[in-house]
Amino acid sequence: MMTSQRESLDSPTPPSPPSPPSPTSSVQMLPASIQITGELLSAAEVQDICESLKEDGVRLLSVRGCQLSDRDFGRVCCSVAESRSLAQLNLNLGVVSSISRTRHLADALKTNRSLQTLFLHGSPLLDTGLVTLNPALSTHPSLVCLDLGDCMLGDGALALICGMLPPDGAKSGLRELTLSANPGISSKGWARLSIAVAHSSQLRVLNLDYNPLGDQIAAMLAVTVASSRTLEVLDLEGTGLTNQSAQVFLDMVENYPTSLRVLVLAENDISPELQQQINDILSEGEDDDDREALPLLRGPTYNKALQPIRDKYQPPTWLTYSNSGPQMVMLTSGLGESLLAETEM
Repeated sequence: MMTSQRESLDSPTPPSPPSPPSPTSSVQMLPASIQITGELLSAAEVQDICESLKEDGVRLLSVRGCQLSDRDFGRVCCSVAESRSLAQLNLNLGVVSSISRTRHLADALKTNRSLQTLFLHGSPLLDTGLVTLNPALSTHPSLVCLDLGDCMLGDGALALICGMLPPDGAKSGLRELTLSANPGISSKGWARLSIAVAHSSQLRVLNLDYNPLGDQIAAMLAVTVASSRTLEVLDLEGTGLTNQSAQVFLDMVENYPTSLRVLVLAENDISPELQQQINDILSEGEDDDDREALPLLRGPTYNKALQPIRDKYQPPTWLTYSNSGPQMVMLTSGLGESLLAETEM
């Protein structure tokens, strides 16, 4: 099913023409949101999408889990390259299914300058795919949010991702990064990421859920959180942690000032009492916090239609969560659109 701020592609009747504006009025066409899930896209539908992209009529394009021919995928990528309005592109759940499609996407990103959020969750990229994408991803002038969850990545890919997290004083880098369910990454790779995040001056959200991290990597991440001036959300759901890790995080939030607001520890061997203690301390910190980031989440520029859809893996099914629940069990970051708004401001 496609939802859009304009007429649906398969609508049997065209929309009524707008009334002519008065001589003193100004008309502003707002970019549309096109969202399709799990559909087989016809050539006609793809053509309609491409035309809207080329006319700068689309701000959010989501074709998650959709089927389309390689030729049509290439056409969409060419139109993405030409678009100056597209801010968010969702190709989750296997849409980028081959190295040829990865090359098409890389070529599009080399030309596009407007994209701020890219979702590739559930794409079989492997390290070779990220090698193909890396030159475009690492040099894109606007990209701040990237989802590479369940992309079958290893240490080679992670080394490239660390390059997208520049140290203080370097060019602007990613602010939200998702690496959920990539079990091929080793302890050495996660340690390298921990160091990169500790020195990143931009990253606010890091999702590492459903990776076999264990207590040793969690301890490194605790040091990372303590070192970072910007990291606000850390998702460690289902990462093989125990009370040992929770005690480390509890000591950190009790005794050291951090920017952390959300720490997700569900689906680990951690007592509810420890999780609640950490939750209470973080909640108290937020009540007293007057950082500029929080108004961005609630301000007038926030547009719910452009909230990112994060596909979070929870065996054995794919589930999409909203960010309307309690803070400590929030499974979808609510920062994505605030990052878009801040980038535009």
